[in-house]
Amino acid sequence: MSQARKLVIVESPTKARKIQSYLGDDYEVEASVGHIRDLPQPKDLPVDMKKGPYGKFSVDVDNGFDPYYVVHADKKKKVSELKKALKDADELFLATDEDREGEAIAWHLIQELKPKVPVKRMVFHEITRDAILRALENTRELDQDLVDAQETRRILDRLYGYEVSPVLWRKVRQGLSAGRVQSVATRLVVERERERMAFVSADYWDVAGTFAVSGDGGVAPGQPSFRARLTQLAGDKVASGRDFDDRGRLKVRTGVVQLDEATANAVVSGLAAADFSVRSLETKPYTRRPAAPFTTSTMQQEAGRKLRMSSRQAMRTAQGLYENGYITYMRTDSPSLSAEATNAARNQAAELYGPEYVPGAPRLYQSKSKGAQEAHEAIRPAGDSFRTPAQVAGELSGDQFRLYELIWKRTVASQMADAKGSTASVRLGAVVVGGDQDGNEAVFSASGTVISFRGFLAAYEESADVDAEAAESAAAAKETRLPTMAEGDALIGTDLAADGHSTSPPPRYTEASLVKALEERGIGRPSTYAATISTIQDRGYVITRGQALVPTWLAFAVIRLLEEHFDRLVDYDFTATMEADLDQIAAGSRERVAWLKEFYFGEVPGNIGTSDALGVDSDGGGLRALVENLGEIDAAAINSVEIGEGIRVRVGRYGPYLEDLAAEVEEGKTPPRASVPDDVAPDELTVVKARELLAAGADDGRVLGVHPETNNPIVAKNGRYGPYVTEQLPEPDLDPDLSAAAKKRALAALPKPKTASLLKTQALDSMTLEDALQLMSLPRVVGVDPESGDEITAQNGRYGPYLKKGTDSRTLPSEEAMFTVTLDEAVEIYKQPKRGRGRTAAPPLRELGDDPNSGKPIHVKDGRFGPYVTDGETNRTLPRDVTPESVTAERAIELLAEKRAQGPAKKRTTAKKAPAKKAPAKKAPAKKSTTKK
Repeated sequence: MSQARKLVIVESPTKARKIQSYLGDDYEVEASVGHIRDLPQPKDLPVDMKKGPYGKFSVDVDNGFDPYYVVHADKKKKVSELKKALKDADELFLATDEDREGEAIAWHLIQELKPKVPVKRMVFHEITRDAILRALENTRELDQDLVDAQETRRILDRLYGYEVSPVLWRKVRQGLSAGRVQSVATRLVVERERERMAFVSADYWDVAGTFAVSGDGGVAPGQPSFRARLTQLAGDKVASGRDFDDRGRLKVRTGVVQLDEATANAVVSGLAAADFSVRSLETKPYTRRPAAPFTTSTMQQEAGRKLRMSSRQAMRTAQGLYENGYITYMRTDSPSLSAEATNAARNQAAELYGPEYVPGAPRLYQSKSKGAQEAHEAIRPAGDSFRTPAQVAGELSGDQFRLYELIWKRTVASQMADAKGSTASVRLGAVVVGGDQDGNEAVFSASGTVISFRGFLAAYEESADVDAEAAESAAAAKETRLPTMAEGDALIGTDLAADGHSTSPPPRYTEASLVKALEERGIGRPSTYAATISTIQDRGYVITRGQALVPTWLAFAVIRLLEEHFDRLVDYDFTATMEADLDQIAAGSRERVAWLKEFYFGEVPGNIGTSDALGVDSDGGGLRALVENLGEIDAAAINSVEIGEGIRVRVGRYGPYLEDLAAEVEEGKTPPRASVPDDVAPDELTVVKARELLAAGADDGRVLGVHPETNNPIVAKNGRYGPYVTEQLPEPDLDPDLSAAAKKRALAALPKPKTASLLKTQALDSMTLEDALQLMSLPRVVGVDPESGDEITAQNGRYGPYLKKGTDSRTLPSEEAMFTVTLDEAVEIYKQPKRGRGRTAAPPLRELGDDPNSGKPIHVKDGRFGPYVTDGETNRTLPRDVTPESVTAERAIELLAEKRAQGPAKKRTTAKKAPAKKAPAKKAPAKKSTTKK
């Protein structure tokens, strides 16, 4: 170890290496690798604490909401290393991130390390040499208000989750979770889907044509033609999509005409030989200002729109850029730039585009967020002078380069001049001749924008979430350049045509638009949106279809329960109010214990807690009373969604299914049911579609023949998980006097029918009895291994065909091999080194350096379950939004650390293993190393 006398602690190894290179040998820079402590799960508390005040939440709610923190199991070694390094230091610098979470990490380090040397809080928002040296000269004390705010959030989320989630377990499904922000985010997605389900489409027609200025004997030379749409007929406005409500009705009934096909075609016919002329022409100056530099929220939104990145992917990529010194800190609510950054952007704009592209005075931006208290500057390229994308192209690749380029463009453009031009709008008309519309005037409209000075558009143009109609209108206006004309000028109309349209339901949320909606409502913190969206996906509440977020039927059940029994907790305004209160705690203007008391216990005389006078429920009660007095909850109703005509969706243990309550059934029989396929979105499950699924579910399949040994019918049919063949067993003859429980046990004890999924090469309509019997013969005994004496079988599994010998399995090359592989071939396969799914050994996809915990090299590999990172001891599959190309060394270290913290996978226990549950009690003394606040 070096002889450094000053210890600097940061969160990540990458950050540590970068800062060490700036500080030299007088400093030792170490990484905590994220948080070192947290609230344990109550089951992991020491035995003597499980029945005490900390037993329910690991928080003593009756004594100032005192939390009990423990060091993560995989961080004990790291804490020991930090303590050892601290013994040789005469000063401690805590250089964690400059936000609430970073402040909390620094506080936990102080609590655990118990330094006896001076402690200084070192803060910076970019990792450059100048920034780090300035931070060393301008240290401060720990901000206890920020610590209190973060600690309050952690305790609040523990209370919320541990009180509400068990209700979901009892009434919906085991393993579900509720959360202060995740539940509200899920509600937004569900409410949008409800709007789509209730939406009634309206049909309407319009007329469009191509027009040009008339000259001598035809079109005036040198003048462009342009497209225009019919906007007025006989003095009434012609309805377009935006004139209809979500029930398919016109919003305004007078002065608006809804064209049908016949009327539209009549207009086209009546204008075939009409003389068109300009009715009015208006020209206005066009000015467009650049967007502000990126905040955390706007960066996630724009990365989603332009780069097709998920929120988590954008944040992970930005984290890597920040820690390697390319951009400023990426968790910020502020769009402002420092004076140095403003000058850097202006100078670069002038150098690259010309001095005329820079306004006379710097542009200043202020946050619109009430609680903008994270970092003090926008996300921008690091340093007092910016490196262009071309200058970093040799150092960055893939997602990191694309995101850096986006941030650079946005920052430079924010200090550039306005785009200038003119917008022209023209109304032209003619009189309809003949038909029902004879004598009526038809007015067409068109507009176009001409950019005379591109200004900031030379560097960057912001994207936006718009519906299809708005996008079409914007594109038409942007691309239309109108000719020079004046009121009264004659025009020639051609290519007149009628076109039919249908209104579209509200668009589903994308990650970008959901982030925007959450921020606009003041719900949660932008720095946590990525984790929130990932959570609702991982919990099975939301799936993605392209970029759209689609709620599952499980989400419908969860949100219905919360709306009916915890309405305040998923109320948008109440959730935003809680966020504002937490901001006040961070600002030091609200006391955290008083606030937690009112949230959990309800209104207390003289207690200044939540700013909402009503408390958690309408009677001013707290969360505890709300949970304790829930009353009866009808689980069947909660888990049901009415489709119409007596058909409903039920959320069952094994997934959603349809139930036709209007069908006639014999007494004691269940109504017709059918599984809902995973690829049918809620808004697509109409009554017609539901009846199709019920009809398919009622199909008992095609009888292929009789099993030669049992004489039972063999049937081929479709199921929720695809086509399969099964043996139909005779109806059991049970004692009618059996109780329901006894009947259930008797049915469970009966033999199960043989069932087998079809191979990928097989189809239901071509299945034969021989094919079915062959499938149902699996697993097939190949023979006995001559060396071990173990039986080798060929089987079909979730991941394809394989051989099994004891606990050792090997992948087969094809499905047909299950029926043809010989004993000699099987033995030869087992002689080969185990490759995983039958592949030959492949070199690592990438090497990421050594793991600080194990000291072994980290590799990215392609495995049976997809790409993963490993240090040879611990494996961790890459999350869905992280690719082998984009994963960074620090992210790999975090993933491996998270995996170690989870401990070994728990095996399913049986009755024989029950005594083993007593073992953890003997390990209670080991908890002495944990620390209580």
